[in-house]
Amino acid sequence: MFVETLLLIGLFVTFGVMLLVGFHIAYTLFGVSILFTLIAMISDQYWDTATGLDFFYFGIVVKRIYAIMSNWILIAGTLFIFMGFMLEKSGIAERLLKSTQDLFGNVRGGMAITVALIGALLAASTGIVGASVVLLGVLSLPIMVKQGYSKGLATGTVAASGCLGIIIPPSIMLVFMADQIGLPAGDLFMGAFLPGLMLAALYVVYILVFAFFNPNAAPLADERKKIDLKTLIRVLADAVPILALMFLVLGSIVAGIATVTEASGVGALAAMILAALYGKLNLPMLRESLRGTFNTMGYIFAIIVGASVFAFVVRALGGDEIIEGALSSLPFSDNGVILFVIFCVFLLGFFLDWIEITFIILPLITPVVGAMDLNIDGFGVVDKPILVWFTILIAVTLQTSFLTPPVGYALFYIKGICPPDIKMKDIYQGIIPFVILQVIAIALVFNWPALATWLPAFVYG
Repeated sequence: MFVETLLLIGLFVTFGVMLLVGFHIAYTLFGVSILFTLIAMISDQYWDTATGLDFFYFGIVVKRIYAIMSNWILIAGTLFIFMGFMLEKSGIAERLLKSTQDLFGNVRGGMAITVALIGALLAASTGIVGASVVLLGVLSLPIMVKQGYSKGLATGTVAASGCLGIIIPPSIMLVFMADQIGLPAGDLFMGAFLPGLMLAALYVVYILVFAFFNPNAAPLADERKKIDLKTLIRVLADAVPILALMFLVLGSIVAGIATVTEASGVGALAAMILAALYGKLNLPMLRESLRGTFNTMGYIFAIIVGASVFAFVVRALGGDEIIEGALSSLPFSDNGVILFVIFCVFLLGFFLDWIEITFIILPLITPVVGAMDLNIDGFGVVDKPILVWFTILIAVTLQTSFLTPPVGYALFYIKGICPPDIKMKDIYQGIIPFVILQVIAIALVFNWPALATWLPAFVYG
């Protein structure tokens, strides 16, 4: 066991060093796994270490990769991504942003509030962080800068609001988490709904409080319109397509009419119909949406293959037993172990994307959590409520990975489209309050598990 432990330490250290050097994560996962399989074989042959890891045993992982590639649930991820790209290019969000701005034009920080609310709606219809951040940034940042908004508030609001798509269903992250843990995707969708809306509400409250104490940093709109019935009708008319799409996708899942995979197909078709109704559907737009979908899923599948190989080597070397033993030996209660895991995931989010954490870390720690004797109420309906609650905790924690440097992707998306006078320092300062709000959301879900388990029980009960 001593040799296996040394190989595991070497495996993780080499993996970390190669990432810091700048190697692609997928190639790193696969290459390091092959390297240490070879080292294990040599040590078994020449030093009788008996690790049992060789390339014949390694062949088992091929079946695992084939099972992943033939998994129908992953089609849902592909179609939700395509749906997001179609909606991004349809112009629906732009129309809704402009009309909603008129609704909140008489409120200090109204444009920032509008961005937070539209971010939540886009999250419930696209689920693509990069597309949401770029779209919100392109549409709102020039306006907020022109109106005299604080650079930190403007960039932080756009970055945080654009990241809501990773947790508010239909979330592609939850689709992949459900597959990895063996939970119904519908349970995770419903479990994430309240925490996702809670995050959006926290953002709005923060903007209002910030505007109250810093009126010059969150000014009123230059061109304010009187709020009348016509304005409300226009906002509602622009919101109806997105709300209808949400109802169509999530409603069909909740009602048991369609599986998650079937609902994703319906959503993709509906997004194309909406784009056609708005006169945006054409061959170049379709080609661009398909290319974006292929590139995104290609990246994800590369990570899946690499992570599957990496996880296999870790398990073959007894890594799951070592991790289980390490967590069990911690001088904490079960709740303390959960907090420790959440803290580790939070730190990993500084350096790794949600994809790597989902496919590498989550399968290793979930069995330990699932065996814990925690009194998490499933209200007699939710199967494995502790795993549903824990997965939602992880999902909320992974929200922070998009905002925390040095690998906070939302920060680079913002920098790529923001006006030249906004520096990286302004962006870093702007995201700090929103990371704190996300930590508050983690604390709320941790202390009140019903935030993650009540809605699935209510819907399916």
